[in-house]
Amino acid sequence: MPHILHLDTSARPGLAGKDQHGSHSRNLSHRFVSQWLARRAQDSLTYRDIGQNPPSFISHDWIASSFTPEEQREPWMQETLAESDQLVDELIAADVLVLGTPLYNFGMPAALKAWIDQIVRPGRTVDIDESNPLDPYVAKLADRPRHAVILTARGGIGFGVGGEMAHMNHLEPNLITALGFIGITQVHQIAIEGQEMGGELLAESVAQGLNKVDALVAELQRALQVNRTPEPA
Repeated sequence: MPHILHLDTSARPGLAGKDQHGSHSRNLSHRFVSQWLARRAQDSLTYRDIGQNPPSFISHDWIASSFTPEEQREPWMQETLAESDQLVDELIAADVLVLGTPLYNFGMPAALKAWIDQIVRPGRTVDIDESNPLDPYVAKLADRPRHAVILTARGGIGFGVGGEMAHMNHLEPNLITALGFIGITQVHQIAIEGQEMGGELLAESVAQGLNKVDALVAELQRALQVNRTPEPA
C-alpha cells in the first residue's frame, strides 16, 4: 500500500478560509491528503508540521558526523544525526511526498531549507562514486518510483513557468533540484497566486488549485495502482 509523507511548512498554523490569517498552502496540502484518504483509506500517512516545529539547522558537528563513515562514528556523532536519521527514514518510507509550502521572498521558508539540509545525506540519500569523477553522485532514492507533490501559495502573480516573474521564483526550481539529486524525479506542481491582491483573482486561483489537486489525486492513485508490485503469494 502506498505511504504518504505530508509536510506543511507555512509559518501560518491555520487553514485559509477557515482560520484568520490561515495558510493557503496548508489548505492545498490538506485537501490533497483528505481526498487521497477518502478514496484509499487503507493507505498510510506520516504528517510533520515543520512550519510550526522546524528541523534543526545543520552545524559543524552535523557535517563532521555525516561525512564520517557510520562504523567510525563516535556516540556523540550518532546523537548529532538522530534527528536527521528520523527525517531520512520518513522520506525513504514514502511513496508520495506532499509538500505544502508558501513562496517567501522568492524562495522557500527557512524551515523547509532546514529539512532539505537534514535529508540530503551522504550514505543515506546520496552516495559518491569516486571512480566516476565526471558524475560522482549516486541518488539512493532512485531505487523505486517516488512522487513529490509541491503545493505552493504565492502572494503575487506571474511566478509560474513562463510568467513575467518566473525568473524570481527560486522555490520550485530549488526543490526540484534537491529532490532530483537524491533520486525523486517525478515531481508534480500546483500553485495558487494573488494572495496579496485578494478578491476574485485569488478566489478563482484557489478554486482552480483545488480542482487541480483533486485531479492529481486521481491521476497518482491510478498510476500507483498500475505500477504496484504484486504481493508475494
